[in-house]
Amino acid sequence: MATKQSLLADLSQRLLGKAPGDLDDEERRVLAGIQAGTTVSRDAADVSDERSTFGERLSDRVAAIGGSWGFIIAFSAVLIGWMLLNSDILAHFGRAFDPYPYIFLNLLLSTVAAIQAPVIMMSQNRQSAKDRLAASLDYETNLRAELDILRVHHKIDHLVLARLDAIEAKIDGLAKSAPDA
Repeated sequence: MATKQSLLADLSQRLLGKAPGDLDDEERRVLAGIQAGTTVSRDAADVSDERSTFGERLSDRVAAIGGSWGFIIAFSAVLIGWMLLNSDILAHFGRAFDPYPYIFLNLLLSTVAAIQAPVIMMSQNRQSAKDRLAASLDYETNLRAELDILRVHHKIDHLVLARLDAIEAKIDGLAKSAPDA
């Protein structure tokens, strides 16, 4: 009985025309899946979520909230409310704690922008990594499908040749047993 390594080497050479040492990770996983009879399809979002850290998930949430209409509307309402509370109208009643030109508000906005921009960049980098992972998983699935189609073609060719050989043998047998005319 052949070992797993020799079966992998046979599949590698027969299907991909490569030595096992020349295979990349995706090809190795696909051939191992063929050898084991398992599927290779995986959901990129699930794989990415399994690999993500707390900080990466947090940056995704911040980017999702910060890039929504709900955030824009709520933030606009807070800004308008801040300016109304600190406008000249309320300043006459002695309630303005950040009068025009709203220096404290500018400080808060700069702080929010300074924190939010890198977090959104982290989320974009993570999305790029998810896209690369999805492309890699798509490649594995496509390679597996292509190799399975090749294997089916080889099997059909083998069956057709065996059937043709059987038909040819019958024809030869009939020709030998037929009386000469």
